[in-house]
Amino acid sequence: MASIRKEETLAMRKRLIGQSCRLFYSDDPVKIVRARGQYLFDENDSRYLDCISNVHHVGHCHPSITQAATAQMELLNTNARFLHDNIVLYADRLAATLPEKLCVFYFVNSGSEANDLALRLAKQYTQHEDVIVLDHAYHGHLMSLIDISPYKFRKLAGQKEWVHVAPLPDTYRGIYKEDHSNPAQAYSDAVKDVIDEVHRKGRKICAFFAESLPSVGGQIILPEGYSAKVAEYVRSAGGVFVADEVQTGFGRVGSHFWAFQLQGGDFCPDIVTMGKPMGNGHPLACVATTVEIAAAFTANGVEYFNTFGGNPVSCAIGLAVLDVIEKEDLRGNAVRVGAHLKDLLTKLQTRHQLIGDVRGVGLFVGLELVTDREQRTPATEAASRVVKRLKQEDRICVSSDGPWENVVKFKPPMCFTMEDAELVVKSIDRILTG
Repeated sequence: MASIRKEETLAMRKRLIGQSCRLFYSDDPVKIVRARGQYLFDENDSRYLDCISNVHHVGHCHPSITQAATAQMELLNTNARFLHDNIVLYADRLAATLPEKLCVFYFVNSGSEANDLALRLAKQYTQHEDVIVLDHAYHGHLMSLIDISPYKFRKLAGQKEWVHVAPLPDTYRGIYKEDHSNPAQAYSDAVKDVIDEVHRKGRKICAFFAESLPSVGGQIILPEGYSAKVAEYVRSAGGVFVADEVQTGFGRVGSHFWAFQLQGGDFCPDIVTMGKPMGNGHPLACVATTVEIAAAFTANGVEYFNTFGGNPVSCAIGLAVLDVIEKEDLRGNAVRVGAHLKDLLTKLQTRHQLIGDVRGVGLFVGLELVTDREQRTPATEAASRVVKRLKQEDRICVSSDGPWENVVKFKPPMCFTMEDAELVVKSIDRILTG
């Protein structure tokens, strides 16, 4: 395929692609033409360190993944309704990573599809409608998911009567902070208050829907014990607990394969959704649930099929991703490199008043910038400046998030190294100093 100049590519994009589809660094986009591991390369072969692409979980263009995809594509790729080994072998491998009761799988093509299907499963099983979500949550771009994503619906048509928002369990700037004696209990009791209010209106709870580690909300680490208590309240009200692992699954937290497992061995969601890292850039996603919930979905008499979900190529890729995670000890790498990155950033905090909080687990890390540590005033402009200068001066790609866009977030490919972490922190130190 013939290459075209960056300026022409940009002009064509502006003419042909919807303007709501925004680019990273929209004022001066990077044109990426190839990638490998944790590195991106532009049209001039300049190398950028990628701290953004949690989708490319085991590294960009990993040879084991591309080989698995190519081999299966040369042999067969067909409608997922034909009988084939790959889908059942892959489901069996996924089941081995999850609690025993999560043993029925539905394969789809994106996290948004997975979350939409999870909503359907919950409503069919409970025969209730109302959903509780966390403030600032984002669960996908379909209409059903915009309805349960405060991050989106507050900018659009507003909150539906069947959607109820609970406080984000943010112990840095939430209503219950790190000095609270039991923030997990306090935040879960706030969910109980929401349930009680729903019941007072004569309505019934279908589901509590939450990311295991809220990302758009600002790289939030839920207080341990929160999810188990919320699940208790929600199930007592006749609802189910849905854990959205689209951002955080497949070992990103290091110590566990799934981020919901950080909440303790006794906690198990009723439905788990997964996506982004699952196919290492290939469109692959899934919903895992219980036999009982799956049976209720089957009992409605309406066949569910997904033409591409779980096709032979997608499942071959999914299996290859699991193999690489194990063979290259990427969970162990997330533990080691993530701890090193957090430690370096925490040391940086002692030198720069602008750093209000450093938080994270494994290779899911957030650096929250504030103009006033006591008031915890969001330093939105400073965060934007750090992101921009890292790209311009150091060829390091990061992004910012959180309700005030003041949290610099790190979700790199899992092959990120100690040296990469040191380079990032050294560069941030220079920018904050100058």
